[in-house]
Amino acid sequence: MPRLEEGDLLVEAVRLPSATLEGSLDMSREIETVLKGFSEVKTVFCKTGRPEIANDVMGVHQTDVWVMLKPEQQWPEHKTRDVLIEEMSAELTRTVPGVAFGFTQPIEMRVDELVAGVKADVAVLLYGEDMAVLARASKQIESVLREIPGAADVKADYQANVPTLTIRPRHEALARYGVTVAELMDVVTALGGYDAGQIFEGRARFPIMVRFPQPWRESPERLENIPVKFVGGAPVTLGTLAEIDEEESPPTIEHELGRRRTFIQANVRNRDVASFVSEAQQVVKNKVDLPDGYSLRWGGDFENLQSASLRLMIITPVVLLLIGMLLHMTFNSMRLALLIFSAVPTAACGGVIALSVRSMPFSISAGVGFIALFGVAVLNGLVWVSAAENMRAAGMSPRIAAYEAALIRIRPVLMTALVASFGFVPMALSTSAGAEIQRPLATVVIGGLVTSTILTAFVLPAVYPWFVRESRV
Repeated sequence: MPRLEEGDLLVEAVRLPSATLEGSLDMSREIETVLKGFSEVKTVFCKTGRPEIANDVMGVHQTDVWVMLKPEQQWPEHKTRDVLIEEMSAELTRTVPGVAFGFTQPIEMRVDELVAGVKADVAVLLYGEDMAVLARASKQIESVLREIPGAADVKADYQANVPTLTIRPRHEALARYGVTVAELMDVVTALGGYDAGQIFEGRARFPIMVRFPQPWRESPERLENIPVKFVGGAPVTLGTLAEIDEEESPPTIEHELGRRRTFIQANVRNRDVASFVSEAQQVVKNKVDLPDGYSLRWGGDFENLQSASLRLMIITPVVLLLIGMLLHMTFNSMRLALLIFSAVPTAACGGVIALSVRSMPFSISAGVGFIALFGVAVLNGLVWVSAAENMRAAGMSPRIAAYEAALIRIRPVLMTALVASFGFVPMALSTSAGAEIQRPLATVVIGGLVTSTILTAFVLPAVYPWFVRESRV
């Protein structure tokens, strides 16, 4: 479907995973200040970190910035939404370095996330086992996608590893000092925070978290000196009972269908998604070699386009077949049915030309417009041929019948075409909410009616005598 302009923007800001909540909040306020400096913006607010709902997992390094825009009538002249997004992106990149920004719309973002699990128009989903291999491949695909015309906000999900402490119990030492694994884990849990209960203040409940003081958690060396248990009056430290190693690991590891997954996301601007994905698939196939056991899948709006196109490929032939069958049943003549049916390709040519003139890509709404157009075009031809057949049945020759039918039926045919065309003009020129869906449909119908009406008014009367025979076929 064409992109529906919702009237607002949503900016996704992603920092390094090591970012703190306080730092993220400060940076969010800075982003708000930058965006409020644009005259087209009415208000801005941010949402940082994971909310209470469980289906939207976000770390404190991720922020969704909701940008409420003024009506476009209040914008400077000749300024489009794409130009505004480019200006915002350039200003944010200059003012707030070290942050990856992505621009979308609130509802569109939710739909994309439900379809492919990412907040963008197109997603390349990578599957494999080794996170290092996935990271290298994702960076390579990211650089390839940036070179394709129409790509915007391209970024790989892979993020820099974060430092972690790995504590591995020494089971021989635990047995020697009589310390259980549960006792050791109580101490390890207290490093991050141990749930010690709740405090009630009226109806409000507040959890009580107990953890070691900050000086005890400053370095691995200090952790090794934390006492776990006293044996014979002497403390047994954490370093004696466990190995403490500093390592680096990914901040998150995503899985899908039992396999590790990462992704590269991109938005598409000034181009239709179908042609972008088609070119991107070819370029990635030629420039990126994945090791054995690794695979990729394209997702996002492209999946919606594929499923909708498949349905149209089934519905359109069925509609055309039904039209042909009804025409044959009406006249009991395959020749006349083909004559009337010739309005279908003629109308389709007009619809395609109209889309091309207005620089509109083919979309599902345009496909629906073609189906409606075929019905109106066939109806006009049916009106004319019915009149010619009635006159021929009254004794006129095919040539005279064609001439008389053209004179008599020109007004009904033109009236049908003009009423339908003028009725769709407001939709074709609309700029209100939802116009992105209406314009392709109306454009197809208007353009197709022009060519099909010319066919009905001038071409059918000329070729009708050739299709008529004394014996019906």
